[in-house]
Amino acid sequence: MAQIKSFGVVQTAKFAAVVYFIVFVIFMIPFRLITMTTTSTTRIERGMLEIVLGILYILLSPVFYAIMGFVFVAIGCQVYNIIAKHIGGIEIEIE
Repeated sequence: MAQIKSFGVVQTAKFAAVVYFIVFVIFMIPFRLITMTTTSTTRIERGMLEIVLGILYILLSPVFYAIMGFVFVAIGCQVYNIIAKHIGGIEIEIE
């Protein structure tokens, strides 16, 4: 058995942020585009503000999601490192 003693907080958080960004782009942006185009109101009835806000959401939300992923993974890694010092890390078997 091998034991994970600690995580590199910044490197792990950077990796997670990129993963969160990619996952958000792959799944949520197409979903948002579909919901924007298939709502009950027609494009003509929509106000310009709604269209601009929808586009801003599509452009900015993956970045926000990645930033939040970075922050929370960094916090989680730091908590893991503190706990692992006292009771030991997670044990894994590597073959």
